[in-house]
Amino acid sequence: MHHDGPLIIGGGLAGLSAALSAAPAPVIVVSPAPLLQAASSAWAQGGVAAALSKDDAPALHLKDTEAAGAGLVDHHAAEVLTDEGRATVEWLASLGAPFDRDAAGEFSVSLEAAHSMARVARVGGDGAGRAILSALVASVRAASHITVWEDARLRALIQDGTGRVRGAVIEHPGGRMVEVLAPAVVLATGGAGGLFGATTTPVALKGEGMALAWAAGAEILDPEFVQFHPTAIDVGVDPMPLATEALRGEGARLIDRDGRFLLGDADGADLKARDVVARAVHAARAAGRGAFLDARTAVGDHFPTEFPAVFAACMQAGLDPRVTPIPVAAAAHYHMGGIAADPDGRTSLEGLYAVGECAATGVHGANRLASNSLLEAAAFGRRTGREAARQAAVKGPVVVGAVVSDLPQAAHAELRAAMSADAGVVRDAIGLTRLIALIDRLEAAHGAPPALVAARLIAEAALARRESRGGHYRSDYPGTATTPVHTRLRRDILQTVAA
Repeated sequence: MHHDGPLIIGGGLAGLSAALSAAPAPVIVVSPAPLLQAASSAWAQGGVAAALSKDDAPALHLKDTEAAGAGLVDHHAAEVLTDEGRATVEWLASLGAPFDRDAAGEFSVSLEAAHSMARVARVGGDGAGRAILSALVASVRAASHITVWEDARLRALIQDGTGRVRGAVIEHPGGRMVEVLAPAVVLATGGAGGLFGATTTPVALKGEGMALAWAAGAEILDPEFVQFHPTAIDVGVDPMPLATEALRGEGARLIDRDGRFLLGDADGADLKARDVVARAVHAARAAGRGAFLDARTAVGDHFPTEFPAVFAACMQAGLDPRVTPIPVAAAAHYHMGGIAADPDGRTSLEGLYAVGECAATGVHGANRLASNSLLEAAAFGRRTGREAARQAAVKGPVVVGAVVSDLPQAAHAELRAAMSADAGVVRDAIGLTRLIALIDRLEAAHGAPPALVAARLIAEAALARRESRGGHYRSDYPGTATTPVHTRLRRDILQTVAA
């Protein structure tokens, strides 16, 4: 079929922001599940980071963002992001996102790790993601220019002889394949947390957009940088429930089973950058000391009203966080790397756009600053939707890429266990080499489904980066190189270039 506007793959915050902002161009949104399901955006607890208070400024937000990114943040992209922070929050509020307000009616903000001040706009304490996405879903369903295909999957990209992306193959329920030709394809396919055994994200997110973009010839940026959240709730649930960072912002402390502080007893010790805290949690567990988030004093009886999502997850597991510390572990949470893209979503391939977690715009560098992800999804989603809507249809012959299939469940489980063990919080050459050998074996048995392609991109880039920086920690190369370099990959090409 021929479609006259953007074809958007993904129904999370980035994809829906792009769809709404593409008006009046006609838009098709392809979602692998019903809207609000299987989208990381809906699971986000913290909120949206932006300079909202009178004491804050975009320049201060920019400074914190660049500091967290460990030398690999793209200054221009981060400046665009932080400058558009307030306008983005106000746009989301105008769509019905019920942000918490203070007595004066201003946005109520909380403190999260590595921010120099409170600047995270929240909803109901820890319900920001679902509330914000629910508002966008209602707007999308009411928008006459948007058609939503739910329970549909991206199976291939369509290109022409120049490499320009001209459309995509979409699998509908029942296995019906539809080739859609469109002026622009926007990948908003989410992250890669489902490649890891311990994850806080939907297991269905396996880096498929990144894998298909790489296969089409697009540039992939810094895929080795995965952020591990230090306080995933360890109660035997897959994926792991999240204990929001805002708990530590309120004074909750990380302790071992003997009550000793994991990061020292200084105020704010537990609000260091996420990679530092994640390694402390990982080390305590590896040493047999255990890791727990103690919110008994900081939150206590206020848990049900101030952090209802965390409270419900704990109680469902038979744990009352008002009286018992919460067992936690570091788990895959966010992919900083992905498809190289600019703030308007443009990739290295004409006709192909990427936005949200599947994109690497450079705003997160080697380590995402807390709650910048929802801001990026909405702010750059709006920009990408407007840019993609400007594209005109191109005529001429096209080539349909290889139609991909899923990795079998048993093989996926084997891959997940190996990724957490060997490409997790702490990495080394022995483990990464072992992981790549497993990927080789699985590819020999199952071909090259996107999950294996994405896992290989992460593992091979992690093996090539012989230093520790941000979310990437090599126990055999614990030092940080003097000159920060990016990893840039195109098909069968791996390059490191100065940031």
